[in-house]
Amino acid sequence: MDFGDGLLNVVDVESTCWEGEAPAGQVSEIVEIGLTVVDLRAGERLAKHRVLVRPRRSVLSAFCTELTGLTRAEVDAGVSFAEACRLLTADHRSGTRPWASWGDYDRKMFLGQSRASGVPYPFGHRHTNAKTAFTEDRGLRRRPGMAQALEIAGLPLEGRHHRGDDDAWNIAALVLDMAGRGGWPLTR
Repeated sequence: MDFGDGLLNVVDVESTCWEGEAPAGQVSEIVEIGLTVVDLRAGERLAKHRVLVRPRRSVLSAFCTELTGLTRAEVDAGVSFAEACRLLTADHRSGTRPWASWGDYDRKMFLGQSRASGVPYPFGHRHTNAKTAFTEDRGLRRRPGMAQALEIAGLPLEGRHHRGDDDAWNIAALVLDMAGRGGWPLTR
């Protein structure tokens, strides 16, 4: 088994959202990036990080605030998407370190926003869809949401669901649970 340096970035994003359709002229864009560094060798979560990202083409809705707890003032004071990507690369080796997210939404949001803004994609090609890995590891027919997966694994939901940093922390717990069972792809 090749663990490299044994570290994995677990990423979860929160994006602008609305109860129905997006208002005219607005698009969903990343407003929070949660990242937990996992040491697969030691079997522990090392650090929990959060980057707030200032939206350029949308405004945080009341629905989004209710869902995430993020306020418009908080995200408007965040860094640009370009700066957030620079931080991921400089502080977390995102371009070279393997990374994981729950589902494919986070990867697709980064790809789309990178293209739309002309900012280089901050991640390397070694992405693992943790939702798919969990579903296969547990032999499930349906892919559960993160909170349901925690229940299935007998793990607590820590923090607030739909907060990037807390969700990344919880996804990291699921990754470590799978790794401990021999079911994480990088440990097979």
